Amino acid sequence: MEDLLKSLHDIQFIKRDLIKPNDYNPNKVSESNLALLEQSILSNGWTLPLVLRPDYTLIDGYHRWLISGREPLLSKLKGMVPAVIVVHDDEAGNVYGTVTHNRARGTHLLEPMKAIVKTLMDKGQSTEEISKQLGMKKEEVFRLSEFSREDFLKLMIKETEFGKAEYITSL
Repeated sequence: MEDLLKSLHDIQFIKRDLIKPNDYNPNKVSESNLALLEQSILSNGWTLPLVLRPDYTLIDGYHRWLISGREPLLSKLKGMVPAVIVVHDDEAGNVYGTVTHNRARGTHLLEPMKAIVKTLMDKGQSTEEISKQLGMKKEEVFRLSEFSREDFLKLMIKETEFGKAEYITSL
């Protein structure tokens, strides 16, 4: 491909119902990660267009396409999704496109994730907010924080707001 930016110059908004998944995507995502993807789109906006073949079969973006059909995204997007059309010489090019898009994203390494959680906590982010924004359970935040169990529990209690207690006497 001579013009590497051509696809981006040709972003289209397509009715999501016209798009169909391919039958060779090896990538599977849990429901909790789909919820994280939805949260990311709601927080950051839609930042990556879907990648489609000319017949509107997905090359990349299956999970974005999937959650775009769920509320609240379906209504907020009015049933439309941003996409680029990519033409490959053969079916193998489509398969390679799907696999390389997924593999190129890599995995999150432990040490950089620890540094991210520590930085967020140092900047005053609550474990609740870190948990929500990064799609982690509080236990995961604890493991990455490197706090002692006791210090982490103190932090959790400090972040929890308790209602007023009512004193009741028996008659």
